[in-house]
Amino acid sequence: MLLQAQVWAFMFLSGGAVGFDIRSMWAQMGIPAKIVVILLFIMSAYSIGVMIDRFLAYSAARKQSRQFAPAVAGALREGKLDEAIKIADRYKKSHLAKVVVAGLQEFKAHELSTEIPGEEIEASRRALDRAEAITHAELKRGVSSLATIGASAPFVGLFGTVVGIINAFKGISTEKSTGLGAVAGGISEALVATALGLFVAIPAVWAFNYFTTRLEGFDVEMGNSSSELIDYFLKRSQRGGR
Repeated sequence: MLLQAQVWAFMFLSGGAVGFDIRSMWAQMGIPAKIVVILLFIMSAYSIGVMIDRFLAYSAARKQSRQFAPAVAGALREGKLDEAIKIADRYKKSHLAKVVVAGLQEFKAHELSTEIPGEEIEASRRALDRAEAITHAELKRGVSSLATIGASAPFVGLFGTVVGIINAFKGISTEKSTGLGAVAGGISEALVATALGLFVAIPAVWAFNYFTTRLEGFDVEMGNSSSELIDYFLKRSQRGGR
């Protein structure tokens, strides 16, 4: 039915019987179709906002982490924990800095006060795990909504398509005619809703896959940094560097 409707619309428009006028099309739409269009525009605006926000956040995290890694590595090689913490505090947007500073602060606190030998290692590992989980949640903020929009937008558009087809049949009943003029309004509603649904869904799905891949990379980097930091703490404890 949808394919036949598209053929009718193409024949109607190509025959010059009506021009493509957004304002007139909007005026001819019924209330349900207008609600569908408004909802799709809201979903599109929200997904675009999430895309921009995550792109800027991920770019800043990548840039600052590249600057942070060699700087903190140099401080740790010299055994300067306080200097390493200060360096991490300067890179607020770096996902690596957020994880590393949590481990360093926990290790330093237990190194100075713990009465149980080796407890600082386990405490640091727990702090690193917590920091990884928190940072992951921060980086993932809004990304899941892109998957929701990508999955639901076509169905919202399909609802508008169904409404448009119903209006097309209503036009046939009202005009007592099966000509294209009687179904033009309903067919236009159906096609606009279908197109908008796909227009919203496709970029959202692409962006979700892209950001998910970036997030997986960040998780690997944070995990590697945590593991390397724990190894550093173990070596420092074995050397008796308190």
